[in-house]
Amino acid sequence: MNPLAILSREISFFLSVQRLSKWTGKISPDSDNLVADDFEKSVDQHKKNVAFRFEGQTVTYGEFDTLASRFANWAIGRGLKAGDCIALYMENRPEYVAAWAGFAKAGIVTALINHNLEGEALAHCVNIANAKLIVTGAEQDEAVHAAAGLFAGAPPVFTLGGKQGEDLGAALAAVSDKRPDRSHRAGLLGKDMCLYVYTSGTTGLPKAARLTQARTQGMMRSFIAPCRTGPDDRVYITLPLYHGTGGLCGVGIALMTGARVVLRRKFSASAFWDEAVEEGATTIVYIGELCRYLLNTPHHPKERAHRIRTGFGNGLRPEVWQAFLDRFNIPHLCEFYGSTEGNVSFLNFDGKVGAVGRIPGWLQKQFANVAFVKFDVENELPVRGADGFCIRTDVDEPGEALGLIGEDVRQRFEGYNDAKATEKKLLRDVFEKGDLWFRTGDLMKKDKDGYIFFVDRIGDTFRWKGENVSTNEVGEALSRVDGVKTANVYGVHIPGTDGKAGMAAITAEGEVDFAGLYKSLSEKLPSYAIPIFIRVQPEAETTGTFKYRKVELVADGFDPDKVDEPIWMLDPEEQRYVPMNAGRYDRLMTGGYRF
Repeated sequence: MNPLAILSREISFFLSVQRLSKWTGKISPDSDNLVADDFEKSVDQHKKNVAFRFEGQTVTYGEFDTLASRFANWAIGRGLKAGDCIALYMENRPEYVAAWAGFAKAGIVTALINHNLEGEALAHCVNIANAKLIVTGAEQDEAVHAAAGLFAGAPPVFTLGGKQGEDLGAALAAVSDKRPDRSHRAGLLGKDMCLYVYTSGTTGLPKAARLTQARTQGMMRSFIAPCRTGPDDRVYITLPLYHGTGGLCGVGIALMTGARVVLRRKFSASAFWDEAVEEGATTIVYIGELCRYLLNTPHHPKERAHRIRTGFGNGLRPEVWQAFLDRFNIPHLCEFYGSTEGNVSFLNFDGKVGAVGRIPGWLQKQFANVAFVKFDVENELPVRGADGFCIRTDVDEPGEALGLIGEDVRQRFEGYNDAKATEKKLLRDVFEKGDLWFRTGDLMKKDKDGYIFFVDRIGDTFRWKGENVSTNEVGEALSRVDGVKTANVYGVHIPGTDGKAGMAAITAEGEVDFAGLYKSLSEKLPSYAIPIFIRVQPEAETTGTFKYRKVELVADGFDPDKVDEPIWMLDPEEQRYVPMNAGRYDRLMTGGYRF
């Protein structure tokens, strides 16, 4: 890159950082300006603007505020006070946001519960938040009924349109739509609780992440500057509102600027472009797999006729990224990295394909709270030197990303409503005695220009033949094979071998040439990274936020008696994939193959 191009990049990056600081710089754990205050200020400024467009109906900012005030006054009338918790278990709809925004007016904490959960998982989420009430919708009737005996303390249920619980619609109509007096949240500060948002539960029951007022404010404002959002924008949200990306970042980018949320009950690849064009969407909110789904759909006559100029999200894989931009004619996407509860986050301001962010040399001091340390994949622990401290990674070397825990709003880690789960995310004595860092659980690397790349989740990367295998790298290679639609990669144990062998659960689109698959993968991957097993599924198993499920797949393994779906095995003697059968499985289990 020539010197002028480098200078231009750095100036652009500097201006982006300045714009971001304008929106997030005043957020503080010690401030008495709260989430509800932000909502009310925006309503006062944009009262007549449309806040939500949903299934052909519109809700103005003024109407949104009066509905939120009804939720607040109803909860206050029920005897709830600041610090109490209400569980919100409802599908996407404007009332969802109005409910938790209304409860925030009274300082009441809302637990945003995945509306797909049932049984033990649903009850677990309600119980660990100590919810006093459950607010739900008609679509959750069956699940609420089935889990009724599992809720601790039998909290009363109120439903909008359903039959399981008291009629919330009638209750709201009977209370005032005037803003409750601010005294109901007086005394609260930015460091006090606002929401519980749950982990996806890909490896067990969900954990309740504690979101303070300040943390929620930060999430709602972080993408305004990178996406240059203003009152004329229309933000298309198809992600679930119980999830931080759609429900907080997506909603916030709109409602903090006077823009419009174009809300869909759930994502539909077939309806995406029709709705985006008809509603005049200018901004999208994505998860990486959502983009892949759209790429895998047949060409749509409106896929380039839209007004979308930008969007933000995370998990966009490099092999999808540029193809998505080119095919759908979208000028700019802002990929980010960050967990709901963590204190490490990055933004890709300049759109470099594959990067989740950048720390240029002149920003090193501002990012002194972030470190990448050498990591032992086998023992799943950071490597420590002779002095007992962790060792920073070299350029382009993968290592675990850590965040220094402190009192600054960017450094705080509030933990979970589970002390053991919180403790697992802490790392002590990292670079000096007594320091305390947050473990992201992610392997990342930084290049010579400061660009940061996500490598893999810890636990997903595994060792085989003495080498570290990145499931993301293998998944990307498989996804470039003709006929492979999705690829979910994980490690499995073969008796008599060290480490874990690679296995991939794929979905197919058309024919996959298994006879030539080994040769194809050999051109894309080192020999140790080529998966030993391929399982062909009719549909990928994902969470409600499109994250691949792996725990169940690892448990199934490659036993043909356990798995009804086709499994292919890489025969080390023939150097090609062959169908797994009882004979090959028995030979494998008794050490008959040498890998």
